[in-house]
Amino acid sequence: MRLFLLTALTMCAFAANSLLNRLAIDTGASDPAGFAVVRVLSGALVLSILVWFRAGHLPLRNRRRIAGAGALSMYMIGFSIAYLTLDAGLGALILFGVVQITMFAVTSVTGSAPTRRQIAGAVIALAGLAYVLWPVGAVQVDPAGALLMTAAGIGWAAYSLVGRSEPDALAGTAANFVVALPLTSLTLIVAGGEWRMTGAGYGLAIVSGAVTSGMGYALWYRVLPQLAPTTAAVVQLSVPIIAILGGVLLLGEVASLRLILGAALVLGGIALAVLRLRPR
Repeated sequence: MRLFLLTALTMCAFAANSLLNRLAIDTGASDPAGFAVVRVLSGALVLSILVWFRAGHLPLRNRRRIAGAGALSMYMIGFSIAYLTLDAGLGALILFGVVQITMFAVTSVTGSAPTRRQIAGAVIALAGLAYVLWPVGAVQVDPAGALLMTAAGIGWAAYSLVGRSEPDALAGTAANFVVALPLTSLTLIVAGGEWRMTGAGYGLAIVSGAVTSGMGYALWYRVLPQLAPTTAAVVQLSVPIIAILGGVLLLGEVASLRLILGAALVLGGIALAVLRLRPR
């Protein structure tokens, strides 16, 4: 039950991060690239301070940092730039679909192949997510945006897999943010175009970086060693649904029948993949 609650809290943090991002960009308080830069900077700063107060040190020089910070940069850059040209719902669908495929493929190669029930559950959950997020009307996919979002999905899958071997979740997450900061910020500033940030935009980005990203990612690294890779992959499909439900509760958005049916499919698929069925 404790692991379930911690995992659920992590998924809620990821969903809250998505809500903050949407709120900042949709209201014109921030541009995507500027939001991401302030997000990474504030996350690196707050996590480093927490590690320092704990009398710890940042493990900046080891092999895990190359993989963790590199994967985090790949995710942040691809995710932020892709949304400049890609529909939000379609982008989320590509991102989470690629995460599933990558994590399932890696676990299959490393000897812990998913069961048929896990695969079926992931397919059902992904189908429910597609039903909710698929754009209404004609679908126009920007190839560059889709490629960048695919790279972001691979980056996040790699970041999650690397986190299973992280001995100190907080220090490891802080070090990943610090090492990823220069490359991520420089790339986003160059590629993002005009910097447009209001006071509200800075505030939302700081909360996103310090709390829902920084602390959320640290909590993710905390629970990952206790989750099977396939379970870690499938439970993340709940994030867009939680974010949409959060929009209904907090932003006054409408809960449609399509959302309810899609959410039921997603949650049912996750339950099928994650829960262990005991014979009578």
